[in-house]
Amino acid sequence: MQLKINGQSRSFDSPLTIIQLLQQLELSPERVVIELNKKILTAEAHDTALNEGDNLEIIQFVGGG
Repeated sequence: MQLKINGQSRSFDSPLTIIQLLQQLELSPERVVIELNKKILTAEAHDTALNEGDNLEIIQFVGGG
């Protein structure tokens, strides 16, 4: 499966949901905002199945002071 993540093409061996993708990327679902094909997703949509060629933007929140 080919996905475009933050402007870069990535290949994955099998179909994924968003939560599975986040696990593979080692990102915490509570600390990201995801845009899928130009639509911002809610946390409830993290079980959405991804399709070949989907375009994702993933923004991670980072704490600091």
